[in-house]
Amino acid sequence: MKLTILGGGGFRVPLVYGALLTDRAEGRVTEVVLHDLDERRLYAVTRVLAEQAAGVPDAPRVTAGTDLDEALRGADFVFSAIRVGGLAGRADDERVALAQGVLGQETVGAGGIAYGLRTVPVAVDIARRVARLAPDAWVINFTNPAGLVTEAMSRHLGDRVIGICDSPVGLGRRIARVLGADPGEAFIDYVGLNHLGWVRGLRVAGRDELPRLLADPALLGSFEEGRLFGADWLRSLGAIPNEYLHYYYFNRETVRAYQEAEQTRGAFLRDQQARFYARAGDPDTSALLAWDRARAEREATYMAENRESAGAGEREADDLSGGYEKVALALMRAVARDERTTLILNVRNRSTLSVLDADAVIEVPCLIDANGAHPLSVEPLPGHATGLVCSVKAVEREVLAAAESGSRTTAVKAFALHPLVDSVTVARRLVEGYTAVHPGLAYLA
Repeated sequence: MKLTILGGGGFRVPLVYGALLTDRAEGRVTEVVLHDLDERRLYAVTRVLAEQAAGVPDAPRVTAGTDLDEALRGADFVFSAIRVGGLAGRADDERVALAQGVLGQETVGAGGIAYGLRTVPVAVDIARRVARLAPDAWVINFTNPAGLVTEAMSRHLGDRVIGICDSPVGLGRRIARVLGADPGEAFIDYVGLNHLGWVRGLRVAGRDELPRLLADPALLGSFEEGRLFGADWLRSLGAIPNEYLHYYYFNRETVRAYQEAEQTRGAFLRDQQARFYARAGDPDTSALLAWDRARAEREATYMAENRESAGAGEREADDLSGGYEKVALALMRAVARDERTTLILNVRNRSTLSVLDADAVIEVPCLIDANGAHPLSVEPLPGHATGLVCSVKAVEREVLAAAESGSRTTAVKAFALHPLVDSVTVARRLVEGYTAVHPGLAYLA
């Protein structure tokens, strides 16, 4: 099988390739095509992959190039992990938002909207090309904002595009570990949008073990989300939120922490990865060793400002190994080999959540088989969660409308309606600020 990775010079590509190296079954990926617009990044990553494959029999063949159509032609799976504007663009998203006193995180609030406005036109172009050049391919989208971008692509690819994220997987794994359960045998009752969801139950052998966790302050304080949100708040919710909900529930504290930080997350990653690509491109240096060191630092500092503002401490060692590559490989296996499994994915709603229309992309447990991902039925969300999901989905729809029409007025509306912006005046300033620094937003008139 041929797997095409868009954003093939990206830092996380070795995670995906490393997972493929462990897959020895029939019907596995035998060819990996890396596509990127940056030849220097492609060179560095192909060096990492070559070191990973050393000594591995029948390792998937790797080729790399900058021709998008050629990369897509004949693909069985397309893994989309592009970053429009690069990490410099992410750093600008944070800086412009924080100057207005609002959050600039890459998927949440003003930063997520700006990133979406830049990314959606590019993602739609990719979807149209896939439909034309590889109509039988399955697209696995990891490009952020993952739910929004998946919904944009689904308008051209239908259910053949599926969004993935490692946050729900990591959350479910941590809860199961605290409860002494095997994560592989637990069913995670999770529902929401990407980076806006809640675990409402964790069933082992048909029994919901989450009430036992919520009733025990010591257990709640023993894992990351318990320390991040606090035991009292989790008991009030009766659920365990995705870590990204910290930006909503503790917004003022988070914004202040970001404003006081020596460097924003995007700026840190921009500088760190610049050092990595320089080292990995040096023929006298081990590219794999340089990547592994940079990856460890990246994982250890993930959401550092949130954890610092909450007094949550350092990340646990078990949470530093990533996870989205495992979700991607499990998804590809299930579809390619009809190996039925259940994963939390970003898919079209159909009739799963009655408060949203059928085409709205949501994040829920899905049954996967050769025909794709099928969302499982879930109980309705409680009132406050329903309001937040509907509000953020309405903003996503305005982003899609602005990207399609090029309307600056609609872009302002998207910012103004977001619960973490909540000011028309600030929304106008944000659009002015973002269009001034991002050439990719020149289409807004």
